[in-house]
Amino acid sequence: MSFLKKFNINLNDNTLLITALTHSSYANEHNHCNNYERLEFLGDAVLEVVVSEYLYLNTNYKEGQMTKLRASYVCEKALATYSKKIGIDKEIRLGHGQINNLNDTIIADVFEAVVGAIYLDQGFLIAKKYIEDIIVPYIEKQIDFNVDYKTKLQEFVQTGKKSLEYEVVKEEGEAHKKIFEVVVKIDDIVYGRGTGSSKKEAEQMAALDAYNKSAR
Repeated sequence: MSFLKKFNINLNDNTLLITALTHSSYANEHNHCNNYERLEFLGDAVLEVVVSEYLYLNTNYKEGQMTKLRASYVCEKALATYSKKIGIDKEIRLGHGQINNLNDTIIADVFEAVVGAIYLDQGFLIAKKYIEDIIVPYIEKQIDFNVDYKTKLQEFVQTGKKSLEYEVVKEEGEAHKKIFEVVVKIDDIVYGRGTGSSKKEAEQMAALDAYNKSAR
């Protein structure tokens, strides 16, 4: 897959990567082939170890602060952001019933599954480098995924006296399983896009996307 080529990673067993990109809805429609859930479990553990080690070796923070930071960089919002940044979201295999409902939960889960696939095929050191290449830049920029980015974006926009507007562009799913897609506009130009299980969550994701672009 093209997103791994960016990191000079070529898996020996490409079926691992295909499994990592396969949602259960797709698996159920294709003779119950393997889906990403088991690899997600493994990748989650590898992520925690790598981020924990990095924080331990590169900061002097106490346990509580490291725990809080680690949670920020491996939370759903963060993992979905990484996936979209490198293009994993475009490679996810969904069933027909799920095809229009790709959300940040799935995108984040697949990021973990891909880590699990790399770990199994290439070993810990390659998986570690992959994770650090993606996540460390966010740590160095001190981007906190637990921050209210709607507020931060509002503060940033106010300094330039620009207008800010959020707009729901898509709403799908049953009443108890709604998925919202929101865009945020600065002076009527779309700067960010986000999805979530609530309008509030989607707006936060859109604000984070816009803030990362506008605050560069």
